[in-house]
Amino acid sequence: MTDPSATGTIEIAGPAAAVYAVVSDPAQLVSVAEETTKIVHRRAKVGQVGARFMGINRRGWHVWPTLSKVTDADPGTRFAFEVGEFGIPVSRWQFDIEPTATGCRVTESTWDRRPNWFKPVTAPFTGVKDRPSVNEENIAKTLERLKARVESRA
Repeated sequence: MTDPSATGTIEIAGPAAAVYAVVSDPAQLVSVAEETTKIVHRRAKVGQVGARFMGINRRGWHVWPTLSKVTDADPGTRFAFEVGEFGIPVSRWQFDIEPTATGCRVTESTWDRRPNWFKPVTAPFTGVKDRPSVNEENIAKTLERLKARVESRA
């Protein structure tokens, strides 16, 4: 796989299982995510490879749906899903969790998989022209919220 287009890492003073429980359930992940505000449809069991879900994203007054499919579901280690629209690949989102002496290290990464011709088409819907930079900021905010949530319950 190529290098991610955006990534971030954070140390969390909590168990890997607690982190995985949040990131592997789209309904819980939405509580810490920066752009995704609601999960409106889920098919198959949450957190299993092949499960599908629809999310509603918001940035300012821009609102758009996403369709995602879980591709990796390794409890306590990795959770990933791919986003597509109308059969066009859009992105891959991945959470890697590594145990540490004081809890765990979480790395959130994304790969922009949109074909070049599709990138300018999406900007008016999302309000984002530079997706990698915005995703770097979003990942940092998401990871801070994830840390606060897990540590408050540890």
